[in-house]
This record gives sequence, structure tokens and C-alpha cells, in this order.
Amino acid sequence: MNIRLKRARLSDAEAMHRMQVAAFLPLLRKYRDTAISPARETVERVREKIVTDRYYFIMDGGRAVGGIRVVLHPGRPKVISPLFIMQEHRNRGYATRAVREVERLHGAHRWRLDTILEEPGNCHLYEKLGYRRVGAPQRVNANMTIVDYEKE
Repeated sequence: MNIRLKRARLSDAEAMHRMQVAAFLPLLRKYRDTAISPARETVERVREKIVTDRYYFIMDGGRAVGGIRVVLHPGRPKVISPLFIMQEHRNRGYATRAVREVERLHGAHRWRLDTILEEPGNCHLYEKLGYRRVGAPQRVNANMTIVDYEKE
């Protein structure tokens, strides 16, 4: 496995959007989170994120297996949102390696992210990487709760 991050360019917006929608569509269907699901974002919104933030393809050799976005604001914690691995590539360590790589690139301290409480694999991933749950869970709807994580 040869994992690296490849920074997305504006010309990559449609490809990143297709991957993001495909990766999050099962969660949208499962939780019916029409208000915040990355599967509902427009390609224009993905373009904006590519321009303003650090959006990377997670690459295994020459193949994109997922994506990760890092939001940087001086004086504030860095934010990971979203992180996704395509369905056919999950449970192979890509997400772990991607988070470690963005921490290497942007500094190992002062990170924030959120995830779905009802997805224990997501919570386990972040806790394994040293993130700690903070704040009160936020109920999105009857099916889904969002929890925040920090890494100091």
C-alpha cells in the first residue's frame, strides 16, 4: 500500500464531488440527514472548498480511494471535514493513514472534527488516533447524532 495525499485543484472539483456523493450516499439514506449530509453538497460547494481549504485525494499508488479536507484558520484548531473512503476500499487502513498524513503536513496538535455517534467504527478510528470526545452530542434528527472530537 503506497498511500499519499494529492491536493485537489479546481479542475478536480467534479471528480471529488462524484466521489464524495458516492461515499456519503449510503449514510444519507440510512440516517436521512438531508440538512448536513456531504452527499447533498453541490459541485459548486466542493469548488469553494477546494479554493479556500486544503482538499486532498487519498491516493493508493495512482488510484484515488477517498478524500480528506482540512480547514485552516490562524489561531484556531485545524478541522477535518469531511474524510471519506470509497466503499470498496474501506477497512484497509486508508483513513488512519490519511489522518496521520494531514497531521504530519499541518502539525500534530490542535485538531477538531465531528462524526456520527451511531457509526461506532468512525468513533473508534478517531479515538484510536488520539482524538477525545468533547461537548454535548448534537441531535440532527431522530436517526442521527453528531459528536465532536478534539486532539490537543
